[in-house]
Amino acid sequence: MNGQGKPLTDWIGSKELREDVFNLAPALGVSALLDRDAASLQVGSPLPALWHWFYFLPQVPTSRIGHDGHPERGGFMPPVDLPRRMFAGSRMEFIKPAILGRAARREGEVLNVLEKSGKSGKLVFVTVEYRIYQDDTLCIKEEQDIVYKEAGGRIPAPVPLDAWAPLPSGSWSQIVEPSEVFLFRFSALTFNAHRIHYDRRYAMDEEGYPGLVVHGPLTALMLAELAARGSARRISAFSFQGRAPLFDLHPFRLVGLPRDDKVMLEAQGPAGETSLTATAMLD
Repeated sequence: MNGQGKPLTDWIGSKELREDVFNLAPALGVSALLDRDAASLQVGSPLPALWHWFYFLPQVPTSRIGHDGHPERGGFMPPVDLPRRMFAGSRMEFIKPAILGRAARREGEVLNVLEKSGKSGKLVFVTVEYRIYQDDTLCIKEEQDIVYKEAGGRIPAPVPLDAWAPLPSGSWSQIVEPSEVFLFRFSALTFNAHRIHYDRRYAMDEEGYPGLVVHGPLTALMLAELAARGSARRISAFSFQGRAPLFDLHPFRLVGLPRDDKVMLEAQGPAGETSLTATAMLD
């Protein structure tokens, strides 16, 4: 139930329609964030995989932003009253390349709302489907898993390994140093004001984290970029699942292992733990 006494399952079937243009400017910003060569990004070029996340942004008025930096609860999404909210995973299909410079529309629908109780307390899982069209042709289909949970205890800072574990033969890897500036630029590109990503005092004192939290979607994006750099083939589908948070305290490692028509991907925290897993399917 929410604060209005209505069951959260009443939001199953809730729908949203947003329109945007895949303008070049946000794509160039993402390219700069990732130190990517922007020469291939022009009006008429295909939008790289996962870059649809930089469009259809929720432009909520400042007066409707909550203490944590998130928009106030309610509207299209169910008004879950639990304090912590996470983008925990996603499954995407890139059916037809979306094209930079063209108008697009996104149709959203809440597919499921599930309430559970576990060792960490009450949990609410919300599954949302988005369908992105250009010229009435379906280009991208995505299911997102949003998880709400109770505030927990303090999370200890990771103790980094002396050295990274050896990589499997044939794998690709990248070491990432998640600076404050890097995290802030991603927050700016996604119009994400959640304070755990840029307000260190809030993240540590109010939410119990040992440092700034690396955005799960940013980690997933970097894994998709690792797969795209390692193969000349187009990413036709991508899925990821978050396992544990990463922080700006130490470098972390991205690993990709090609296997026939897919790439198995993983983000590894400084203590060697798996933070996020992903799979990129290749055409």
